[in-house]
Amino acid sequence: MNQFGRLFQVHIFGESHGDIVGVLVDGMPCGIKVSSEDFQPDLLRRKSGGLGTTPRLEADEIHISSGVFNGYTTGRPILLTFQNQNTHSKDYSTFTTHPRPSHADFVAERKYRGFQDYRGGGAFSGRLTLGLVAAGVLAKKILPDVRFDTKITNLGGETRSEAFEEVLKKAVETKDSVGGIVSIRVSSVPIGLGEPYFDSLESTISHLLFSVGGVKGVEFGVGFSGVGMKGSEFNDRIVDSAGNTATNHNGGINGGISNGNPLELNVFVKPTASIGIPQETFDFQTNRIEPLTITGRHDAAIVLRAQVVLENCVAIALADAVLLNKVYRKDESK
Repeated sequence: MNQFGRLFQVHIFGESHGDIVGVLVDGMPCGIKVSSEDFQPDLLRRKSGGLGTTPRLEADEIHISSGVFNGYTTGRPILLTFQNQNTHSKDYSTFTTHPRPSHADFVAERKYRGFQDYRGGGAFSGRLTLGLVAAGVLAKKILPDVRFDTKITNLGGETRSEAFEEVLKKAVETKDSVGGIVSIRVSSVPIGLGEPYFDSLESTISHLLFSVGGVKGVEFGVGFSGVGMKGSEFNDRIVDSAGNTATNHNGGINGGISNGNPLELNVFVKPTASIGIPQETFDFQTNRIEPLTITGRHDAAIVLRAQVVLENCVAIALADAVLLNKVYRKDESK
């Protein structure tokens, strides 16, 4: 559904061209300093405006409506909202009968029987990831010692970062799109996070990552490339009493539990479904295949703005795991 978490809970809401989008965060401990300025760095990382991003520019001004008083969290649910102001809804009216290939238009029409808000993609728009970014900012406050290193390591099949700009220029010029891989490395993750079986750390992180539209693959450590390795090569040898390992092929997780080594994962984000190149696809109004030319304002590479979204999804999962670990672990002072 629209809610995630056992102790650190996020409830996302809104539609792309509705009045507002946002998130309700419950389980945030009291007494943590919070201001609207705290959200700006991550919100700016998500903002459009660069090469390959949508021309739709929104203020993305955050409104803290509850849960913060005198600059500190109260321990009550925190409501964070953003207004939608720059909308062109007419660009989307035809997609209910002539759905975009690889988009949610068709499945949304069938699942919600035509009652869905289709404007701007409705609830399936990347606009809703604002709530995930905002919730992740709060989650990071529960993880003061944890450090994130997030970057694109593959764009349109190109792994050389100096060539990324050319890949984007070509996609924009040809009215096409490209996908990419986001690599996330999280250091200083405490040992013991994760609750096997069904709330293993890989499970909860992946659950959140796959909630982001466009994510089609997640791998931890060396991931699928480990298929060519033998156990003697894949195994991460423990080299000291702190649990540090000589390699990190498992990506910092064993048995669904963090082992104290850096958490390492890669996320594949597919090419943007909405492209300007005419496509031949089924039209449910004429009951035959018709040419579809998509207009509107779309990213040539949604992976560019997805980096901080994916990072903050990991932060949300870790925050929930930290709070659960505090509940389940023994009192070390005894």
